[in-house]
Amino acid sequence: MLAAQFAQPDSVLYDLGSSLGAVTQALRRHVRTDGCRVIAVDNSAAMVERCREYLNGQDSMFQELLPVEVIEGDILALDFLPASVVALNFTLQFIAPDQRTALLSRIRQSLLPGGALILSEKLRFNDAEEHALLTDLHVAFKRANGYSELEIAQKRSAIENVMKPDSLEEHRERLLAAGFSKVVPWFQCLNFASLIALP
Repeated sequence: MLAAQFAQPDSVLYDLGSSLGAVTQALRRHVRTDGCRVIAVDNSAAMVERCREYLNGQDSMFQELLPVEVIEGDILALDFLPASVVALNFTLQFIAPDQRTALLSRIRQSLLPGGALILSEKLRFNDAEEHALLTDLHVAFKRANGYSELEIAQKRSAIENVMKPDSLEEHRERLLAAGFSKVVPWFQCLNFASLIALP
């Protein structure tokens, strides 16, 4: 729905850090703007391969999907084409903090007037009690959805030294510093949030 609101004719829709391609699949199905195409980018060869498999499956189930190109690559080195929608979901938090503003600036420069960046991230909270409460609720959510204590511990161990989340205010300030004119939080669930940033 968000992408359909901002997609413009003959432009690119980016899914940066596309993983298995869930966002790419949604873009292909729900954007009906003439001449749009999706470019999905991930730096993991295994993810890119699986994404392509899922997209091939989608091709056999639906008609009139947007064309898609899946690229294995580093989004920090990507030459951006003029885009009307950029999705950056749960990816910025894995990029070194000192490289985040430059990436967002390059995305902002590629966005067409009237386009949008959709940024989704795990949040860090400056208030220790608030952070602990929402972290505990997230762990309880995992348990309620069948994750074992071992799986929860392994996930925490795997990402704690590579994922560097920011606060909502840090995201807002960085996006404005990168040249976006408006930053609108549109969704939050526990310690996860999504923002729309407008050029």
